[in-house]
Amino acid sequence: MATPQRPRASHLRALRLYLVAGFEYESDARRFLAELKQRFEQFALLLHPQKTRLIEFGRFAAERRVRRGLGKPESFTFLGFTHLCGRSRRGRFLLKRKTRRDRMQATLHRIKGELLRRRHESIPAQGDWLRQVVRGFFAYHAVPTNSRSLDAFRYYVTNLWHRALKRRSQRDKTNWERMQRLARDWLPAARILHPWPNQRFAVNHPRWEPGA
Repeated sequence: MATPQRPRASHLRALRLYLVAGFEYESDARRFLAELKQRFEQFALLLHPQKTRLIEFGRFAAERRVRRGLGKPESFTFLGFTHLCGRSRRGRFLLKRKTRRDRMQATLHRIKGELLRRRHESIPAQGDWLRQVVRGFFAYHAVPTNSRSLDAFRYYVTNLWHRALKRRSQRDKTNWERMQRLARDWLPAARILHPWPNQRFAVNHPRWEPGA
C-alpha cells in the first residue's frame, strides 16, 4: 500500500480513496481495518463512517449465513456496479455485477435534457448522437452478468427518444413500432463486450509450463 501524503487543509475535501479488500478470515479483515484506520489517522485522514464496512461475501457466505439463520449475503457497490453473490447455472458461486441504479438514472436524466435541446434536429442527427452515447455506456458497463441492465438502458433511451420526437409537433405520428425500427437502425444492440475476469487474467498472465 502506498504511503498517503499529509494533505493541506485546503485539499482535505478533494481527497478520495476507494478500496475493496478481501480476506479469507474475519479476524484478518478486522485487524486490517483497525490498522488502516490507525495509519490514516497519522496523516489526519479519516475513513468514511457510512462507506466503510465489513461484510460477509464470497462462495461460502450464503450457506454460512443460512446456518446462522440470516438472509442473503450483503451486496456492495464499487466503480459504478453493484456486486452480489450469485450462482451459475451449474450451481457454482458466481460474482454478479450490475449497473448501479442511481448511476443509470443519472445518465438517463442527462440524455433526457440533451434530447430536449436537440428535439428540432433531424432524426439522423439525433440517432447519430444517441448511438455514440449508448456505445459509450456499453463500453464500460457491458460486463458479464449485466445483460438485464444493458437491455433496460437501451429500452429507456428508446423511450426517451420516442417522447422527444412526440414533443416536436402535435401532428407527429411516430408510433412505437416505428420507434423500434429507429432503435434498430441507430442504437447498438445490448450485448456483453468484456470477457470474464478469469479469462482476461489468463490471457494477460499465461501460466508457464515445462515443455510448453
